[in-house]
Amino acid sequence: MFLTATVAVAADSADRKLVVPDGNAYTGKKIRAKTYDSNFALGHDSYNGMGTGSDGKIYYVLSSENIDQGAKMFSLDPRNQLLQELGDLTEACGEKGLKTIPQGKSHVNFVEADGKLYFGTHVGVYSIVEGKETMGIPPAGYKAYPGGHLLSYDLKTEKFEDHGIAPNREGILTFNMDTKRGRLFALTWPSGIFYRYDLSTRQQKSFGKMCADGEDGVGTTYRTVCRSIAVDLDDGSAYFTTSEGTILRYDARTDSVAPVAGEDMRKDYFGLYDPISPGHMGYNWRQVVWRAKDRMIYGVHGNSGYLFRFDPRTPRIEVLDRITSEPSKRCGMFDQFSYGYLGFAIAPDNKTIHYLTGGPIYVDGKRLAGKANTAMGEAKGLENLHLITYDIERVKYTDHGAVFYPNGQRPLYVNAITLGRDGMVYTLPRITENGKTRSDLVAFPGPLK
Repeated sequence: MFLTATVAVAADSADRKLVVPDGNAYTGKKIRAKTYDSNFALGHDSYNGMGTGSDGKIYYVLSSENIDQGAKMFSLDPRNQLLQELGDLTEACGEKGLKTIPQGKSHVNFVEADGKLYFGTHVGVYSIVEGKETMGIPPAGYKAYPGGHLLSYDLKTEKFEDHGIAPNREGILTFNMDTKRGRLFALTWPSGIFYRYDLSTRQQKSFGKMCADGEDGVGTTYRTVCRSIAVDLDDGSAYFTTSEGTILRYDARTDSVAPVAGEDMRKDYFGLYDPISPGHMGYNWRQVVWRAKDRMIYGVHGNSGYLFRFDPRTPRIEVLDRITSEPSKRCGMFDQFSYGYLGFAIAPDNKTIHYLTGGPIYVDGKRLAGKANTAMGEAKGLENLHLITYDIERVKYTDHGAVFYPNGQRPLYVNAITLGRDGMVYTLPRITENGKTRSDLVAFPGPLK
């Protein structure tokens, strides 16, 4: 069954207005964002890497693609606007000075349990081999990437703790945690190994590759690795997908993984995909969250931008609405970023989904498509970021408008979100100031502010 949504649309400017790189000529509804300077000029594109702590602070990781500098973790206290550098992830993993390829990213969001933030580290230095992104090949004098680590950060003591290296010394691409049972779950990059770590026993168990050879595969063995794991806190199950659309379930009782029978992600509304081709997420869900109130998993399918909910007990997927921006809805096309957007979260009210998504780009009155759209967006600074909310209980979609910096520029490469207790929305896009570009913290008011 499909639900009919009540639509509240922010007035948008004429399409031709979208060709300008600044917001001065934009006549639609605007959201004005505040930029922060974390004093990390090497800050590179971030994917997830955020969270709001029980202390009200905003925690985030700024990535690095530099061979000599790992990612750094920071916090912002919204009450006094105090920014603090918390640590270098390479050093937190005990690898400072080892001349290995550093811990250049955290590709996952923080999960808090017992006063600690849990997360994972990932490689930030890559090599291109036969046109494919691979694990970084160390230059002379350097050693190979030692593997991603599961880490925790104690909010009171401000100390990091290392919980071990990922199987096969791969990076940690996807992560979540069963906070009730103390189990951590992760998928690795590039080969898509699923594993769990038990805090009480300090034991790690690998379940092997879940999607052929993952993004390490060639030809028929290539598969895009899922970017989001949902954890059912009632029974301890963990769910993730494959690019073919299979939903896989970790069963906490049997400590095993198996496909969910009777339901999958292969929906006509999501589009048609070749699972063995790169450049898209296929039928994988893009981002998902568990909602305890109705014991459902809510998620977005990446490229199509459709919101759905998954009842794991039936099992059944219900497609709710397309939550792309209003300009995307009007043109009827997929968003410019073929993987879809990771900035998807439920607000502290436990009913309002917040989604950061893009819109179409027009040059000389013509809409650009596919790679041309993305390339022109990078060149002109026209990602056209919009804030979308969806009220689960009122069944209401709202496009709140386009986001701009104080200087009129638009945020670029937006694939992170966390929601402050004060209703502010935080993300980690690119910022260009004084002719230099970095990724850094940005905040703007949401509808619950």
